[in-house]
Amino acid sequence: MHGMDAALAQITERVRAAAADQTPLRIRGGGSKDFHGLALHGEVLDTRVLTGIVDYEPSELVVTVRSGTPLADLEAALAAQGQCLPFEPPHFGTPPQAGTVGGMVATGLSGPARASVGAVRDYLLGVVLLNGQAELLTFGGQVMKNVAGYDVPRLMAGSWGTLGLLTEVSLKVLPVVPAEATLRFECGQDEALRRLHAWGGQPLPLNASRWEGGADGGVLHLRLRGAVAAVEAACRSLGGERLEPAMAAVQWGACRDQVLPWFAARRPDQALWRLSLPATAPVLALPEAAQALVEWHGALRWVQAPEAAGDALREAARSAGGSAAVFRAPAAREPGGAGHAPLPSRALEQIHARLKHSFDPAGIFNPGRMAAGW
Repeated sequence: MHGMDAALAQITERVRAAAADQTPLRIRGGGSKDFHGLALHGEVLDTRVLTGIVDYEPSELVVTVRSGTPLADLEAALAAQGQCLPFEPPHFGTPPQAGTVGGMVATGLSGPARASVGAVRDYLLGVVLLNGQAELLTFGGQVMKNVAGYDVPRLMAGSWGTLGLLTEVSLKVLPVVPAEATLRFECGQDEALRRLHAWGGQPLPLNASRWEGGADGGVLHLRLRGAVAAVEAACRSLGGERLEPAMAAVQWGACRDQVLPWFAARRPDQALWRLSLPATAPVLALPEAAQALVEWHGALRWVQAPEAAGDALREAARSAGGSAAVFRAPAAREPGGAGHAPLPSRALEQIHARLKHSFDPAGIFNPGRMAAGW
């Protein structure tokens, strides 16, 4: 504990000095998500000195952990108690580029189960953070209904470190489900979406899905999780080919971390686009030679296409009620070459700018990481 106090004091003094000198700081854990964001500016402020589980009550389904703790360490501690982070946060790399808990919250990214179980922000109960004036602030707590007023902890999810440096986070966790099965179906994208929409209206233990293929067809994988009786009944009614559990687990992990063969096949001149859409959106008309992978029961679609196809992709997503943004830039421009989807209105841009100024008046934290100028 004394070591943690000293580490926090050192970081606090560094932030105070940076605010006084208006020196940009680049908050960094394992660096596993450096590929994403508009820019990587400032002196690196490493959070990995803030490690360890502060408090864990398995019977209460709550864990409090320091931000620099490797995500893999937290997941191992939860697994030992038969519990998990159900939103499956991506790791995007192996040591020394191991994702941290703070990075998990700051990026707000979730894995294949997100459409069924919720996102990172839905499990965030409380945070302790350093603002841009080197003040240590505590928001929320360790229960779901813990504060009145602004829900600051959830505001931190997806802020990419632009509002403050997280030092501790409290998370709700869940027991590992008793049963799981993955079914495989050969079909085109249109048929896959039709099936997913139909299954979504039935009392089935749907957890995750992914479709990959081309104009000539493809493969849909459907993961079921829940009570043993519910999963077995769903397998009998849905049909398809049931995958061996160990193989299925490897594939879903590879999907979560974007190391499936589909992701690895991206050409150096292509960007990886992330399209966020209504789950009921039809098959989109994509630029020629663009390849798609569908997740989240149709709501998330990954597309491999050159950046020059951006206007066509954004228009296709907009016409379907969604948005498109580069998630990984072409290899020649990584890291820090990708961007975020633009905010849908000038009013929201102004709200974000005011929030940034309130938490970080000098603009020292991760400048340019989410938007040009702040």
